[in-house]
Amino acid sequence: MLNNNNEKPDNNKDGFRFTNDAPSLIESFRSVPVPHKARFGRRFLAFLGPGFLVSIGYMDPGNWATSIAGGSQFGYTLLAAVLMSSLMAIVLQALCARFAIATGRDLAQACRDEYSKPVSFILWVLAELAVIATDLAEVIGTAIGLQLLFGIPLIWGVAITALDVFLILWLQSKGFRYLEAFIAALILIIAASFVGQLILAQPSIAGIVSGFFPSPEIVTDQRMLYLALGILGATVMPHNLYLHTGIVQTRAYKRDEEGKKDAIKMASLDSTLALGLALLVNASILILAAAAFYDTGQGLVDDLTEAHRLLEPLLGAAIAPILFAVALIASGLASTVTATLAGQIIMEGFLRLKIPLYARRLITRGTAIVPAVFMIYAFGEEGATGLLILSQVVLSLQLPFAVVPLVMFSMDRKKMGPFRAPWWMIGLAILIALLVIALNTKLLFDFATGAF
Repeated sequence: MLNNNNEKPDNNKDGFRFTNDAPSLIESFRSVPVPHKARFGRRFLAFLGPGFLVSIGYMDPGNWATSIAGGSQFGYTLLAAVLMSSLMAIVLQALCARFAIATGRDLAQACRDEYSKPVSFILWVLAELAVIATDLAEVIGTAIGLQLLFGIPLIWGVAITALDVFLILWLQSKGFRYLEAFIAALILIIAASFVGQLILAQPSIAGIVSGFFPSPEIVTDQRMLYLALGILGATVMPHNLYLHTGIVQTRAYKRDEEGKKDAIKMASLDSTLALGLALLVNASILILAAAAFYDTGQGLVDDLTEAHRLLEPLLGAAIAPILFAVALIASGLASTVTATLAGQIIMEGFLRLKIPLYARRLITRGTAIVPAVFMIYAFGEEGATGLLILSQVVLSLQLPFAVVPLVMFSMDRKKMGPFRAPWWMIGLAILIALLVIALNTKLLFDFATGAF
């Protein structure tokens, strides 16, 4: 990581012996200079970027099916759940930026330093499973997008996704700013695709506005409650917490109290703006489903392929399903880059194991492709939807093990010093952690009892 006064010596006190002389992920990128004495606008532009890498995790293919099912079955009502999940994400990611800048550590390093070897090892395994589960959803989502746009069989689309290792290598050779620009461009493609579809769908403005206000039906209607829980429980991705605490340190800000205070403000603004854009994209997915399927009387649509097939006859334009497929591919490509970065930060932080980024990509993608190919071969292309559901359950299992340490570390005055979060932010973070635990416990219970 970047040198600072809080950095601890790498003396292998935890017993892991995997260190080598290779640079860490953050060290492999040239730090982005911050003009300390410049005006607000120039300082903010220097910090603009990490938030976009984080935000793509909130609009990855794993979230699409739930939003489409919610919009097609209940119209605009569940927009309140989308809004709530986004507000939760904004608070947690702001806490990530504050913690990383205050301590000079990422979340994986902090867990390794704080907990015993067995506990640290378990947390590492769970974090790796979360990255693999995330990548599994991206493999399937990208493959479905390729099938919808080019007619490529799903099993071949899964195999093609392995080639994205070359994309990772090219972006790493260009530098972190190019990587951020690439992700931002894909996000703009996703947003533009949905704007085009919304123009064709002509959704109800009154319905959209009323949908952002919580309705009692969300609690009283069991089916609506279940989908709301799915939206809330699957939106906050655990790998994003590790990712943000690492990549925010690519900025060469001053390590004194004044410099850190300004860095926290800028990084928090960056992530808040980027997650605001993610909110618009996620809301657009649900609004599109409500306008195209619910308002036209189509009813429940919970499969990405079926949604794509129905868009053209319902919206009356051949461009609509093309925009849907393009957005799905862009979402999968962007998410695959950030999942690789998160996996590298997790491996280095917990194990002090440094390997080339392409090797990390091959390991993660290979682990995701094998079950995807097996399920498609054994159960046909319909098995892809089941894998998407399973990937969200795995993420649900791991999420509290990332959120709770982050909240506990951020509350610690010894670790945070003068940068400890204000009481209202800590209170919100505790409530979010409890809510996340409750929601994901319910999702796991439903899966175990066959209600999922």
